[in-house]
Amino acid sequence: MNKQKRQEIFSRLQQANPEPTTELNYASTFELLIAVILSAQATDKGVNKATEKLFAVANTPAAIFSLGEAGLKDYIKTIGLYNSKAKNIIKTCQQLIEKHHSEVPDDQKALEALPGVGRKTANVVRNTAFGHPTMAVDTHIFRVSNRTRIAPGKNVLEVEKKLLKFIPAEFLYNAHHWLILHGRYTCVARKPRCGSCIIEDLCEYKDKTEV
Repeated sequence: MNKQKRQEIFSRLQQANPEPTTELNYASTFELLIAVILSAQATDKGVNKATEKLFAVANTPAAIFSLGEAGLKDYIKTIGLYNSKAKNIIKTCQQLIEKHHSEVPDDQKALEALPGVGRKTANVVRNTAFGHPTMAVDTHIFRVSNRTRIAPGKNVLEVEKKLLKFIPAEFLYNAHHWLILHGRYTCVARKPRCGSCIIEDLCEYKDKTEV
């Protein structure tokens, strides 16, 4: 795919949604971090349902840490992998208290050092909370990047590097959200909705649908 096509793709995505953001509900950087940790292999809707009750009673590292694993599980047991997530979140809260004055760090390595926080989660937090033009490649972004040929790659890191290289600078800050939303609602996994896609004529996917 050439530079002109990518420019037009992101121009259209921007025009359709000038200020995209995450569909996770949060009121602080810490709440965002917890929500993103919980969102692994879970839907944003399911996470929002759980965090609405959790954050009403505990929305700081100290408050969640004081719940303990058992107490936290009561709030997140509807979410997949809740046992391991509860364990990681309690450890993360402890580290935030002990090493970061209960503040979420704005640093890739420091974020990735927190239990339950990988590269993708760190990139989401740095982009959404701190305004860095990072690219958190999830299953949606990986699929859209390969299917459209915007940034094809064999693994998430390869796709991430290509996206950072190929996406025009003026679109990079919001590109993460545009691509996720496009993959979630239009370029869906089983059968992409090509007929209702605003970038269909620019996309290089060979097996387009009419829907």
